[in-house]
Amino acid sequence: MVIASIDVQGGKVVQLKQGSELVLQRDNAAELAEEFDRYGEVAVIDLDAAMGKGSNIERIKPLLRKARCRVGGGIRTPEQAKELVSLGAQKIILGSQVFRNSGGEFAVNHAFLEAMVKKIGRERIIVAVDARGGGGEHYGIVVDGWKTPTGLDLIAAAKAVEPYTSELLFTCVDREGTMTGIDLGPVEALRAAVSCSITAAGGVSTLAEIEALAALGCDVQLGMALYTGKLNLADAFVASLNWKKAAPPQNTAASANPASSIPHHAEPGPESLLPVIAQSPDGQILMTGFADPEAVAETFKRGSLCFHSRKRNKLWMKGETSGNTLKLLRLRADCDRDALLATVEPRGPTCHTGAWTCFDTGRRYTWEYLQAIIAERFRNPAPGSYTATLDDELVREKVLEEAGEVCTAKTHDEIVWEAADLLYFTTALITRAGVSVGEVLDELDRRHKK
Repeated sequence: MVIASIDVQGGKVVQLKQGSELVLQRDNAAELAEEFDRYGEVAVIDLDAAMGKGSNIERIKPLLRKARCRVGGGIRTPEQAKELVSLGAQKIILGSQVFRNSGGEFAVNHAFLEAMVKKIGRERIIVAVDARGGGGEHYGIVVDGWKTPTGLDLIAAAKAVEPYTSELLFTCVDREGTMTGIDLGPVEALRAAVSCSITAAGGVSTLAEIEALAALGCDVQLGMALYTGKLNLADAFVASLNWKKAAPPQNTAASANPASSIPHHAEPGPESLLPVIAQSPDGQILMTGFADPEAVAETFKRGSLCFHSRKRNKLWMKGETSGNTLKLLRLRADCDRDALLATVEPRGPTCHTGAWTCFDTGRRYTWEYLQAIIAERFRNPAPGSYTATLDDELVREKVLEEAGEVCTAKTHDEIVWEAADLLYFTTALITRAGVSVGEVLDELDRRHKK
């Protein structure tokens, strides 16, 4: 996975060289979060909080529902972590507090980590093992925005915190922001020492480095190289995938001869294919296909899902003839990086038969689908449409009326009927007010995770 970083300092998105020298800043965090989310999770780091110089939490909060974010920087209590999770953070990055005990001495703070696991779960915790080299193979943990050496050995510290975390974020501080290339030595040592996931950062500036990290089974976090245009996320995403495990493309000539179609120790070439599963935003599976590097790159370029047609042995954009395209929202690789999940917005039926999905399950009636129908009625009123007549005053009257009828309903069927009416009119009300179903569900999710 490729993770783009949004570092926030003084309310601005910044990139610093080795944590101190300002190289660039921007004021479009929300726009960046939405764009970066197409390619992978987004790392949102509060640099001021990490350095004990304030907080950018109010700037960060809106980003947590715009993208799948992992959040770090100055998180010192389980309550802080829980609040961020309730606001939409997928994972929490813990740093300096992990390596100071209750007496202020540099040591792994087991009590703090145990409290975090109890509060938010090990699966949501990432421990940042930021380290500097010691002139040789030795790397030591640094804290306080990379300013303070702890004397703790990188590998020993990583082993000690692994029971409490699902992932380690290793930053090669000596190379951070320099675009001079990451030191693979400590990454290799970490990979050999722990079994949890590892994301590497610091100095990465070439696709070859991303491929090398992927070969080690590690994800990569990009900052300076991304913001300066040295790397782009589409190329980085392609480079991070496990093409060596992919199936070779179907040979149509060989398929006519079953015996010749059986591979004999053949190594997949550069045109190997990865399976792609397309799903709607509400999770309904629409279709499957295959992609080669060109198809993945074109998917990002066009903004619509592309495949490699095995039958025609060429690039194929879904819907290029029918117009029933699949607009890309985000693309994710699985844990082995040899399969892809595309979240897409279908424009029309997906299957060539005219069905909503290729699995003949029909379109599931969801709350989001109901809102889409109501919104369309408001935008394009059809003659005789009752929904189109629901102005602000009438729809509020109907919500009050139906709420009362739900409360007085007695039988199972009556409750179902009246609840359906209430949901319909409530959806009409929030649609007229410009509130999405997703925002309501996000609020319920926040309350559930409090």
